[in-house]
Amino acid sequence: MSIKNKLPAQTDPTFHAELQGYRAREAWRVFEIMSEFVEASERLQPIQPAVSIFGSARTPRDHAYYQLTEDIARRLSDAGFSVISGGGPGIMEAANKGAFYGNSPSVGLNILLPHEQGGNAYQDISQTFRHFFARKVMFVKHASAYVVMPGGFGTLDELTEVLTLIQTGKTPRIPVILVGTAFWQGLVDWIASTLVDEKMIGADDTGLIQLIDEPQEVVDAIFKFYESRDFRMSPGQHEQQFSL
Repeated sequence: MSIKNKLPAQTDPTFHAELQGYRAREAWRVFEIMSEFVEASERLQPIQPAVSIFGSARTPRDHAYYQLTEDIARRLSDAGFSVISGGGPGIMEAANKGAFYGNSPSVGLNILLPHEQGGNAYQDISQTFRHFFARKVMFVKHASAYVVMPGGFGTLDELTEVLTLIQTGKTPRIPVILVGTAFWQGLVDWIASTLVDEKMIGADDTGLIQLIDEPQEVVDAIFKFYESRDFRMSPGQHEQQFSL
């Protein structure tokens, strides 16, 4: 059977009407995407320096990962960093909560999903997105460091995207800190062995990741990275991020 037999007839008026309607909606969708970028960029511009914290939405409040995240976020906030999370429950809530009770803004980048939560209650600045890719750009664009807590597919997606953007020079190199040796060690070992051995990445690329367990060491590692650098991006780095 040819694939053509699976496609609507080119002369089918119903098909053509539906196609025209889809194309019209797709054109208007471009303006919707533009408005998300413009609104989010304007609202988030004053929050720097900031640290983006990723992690699972499924982590309960009484879990050690939740409490660890809250501790890290509070320390970062008191040290002068805005804290950016996904605005939902679990690790995201813990990150916002820690920052909310600290000295710097707690920022939630919420996403509208069919079966997902509303935003948590610990957000000084709350920005809602319809599109994952616009939201992920804002996680990257405004971050001076990334702290990655234990999580699932969404967390892995955010981690690998960040690593890819740094590796390919689409965004400046900044700290990428995985918290929880017991959780992340297997992945780190696989990256350092299989990916390097198979020449899927360069040996130097493994240096993009730090593995840290203690909350204060997370804060110290970020400050150490910036000992000889400015937290503010240079004009060249701003230009670099136009290609995100």
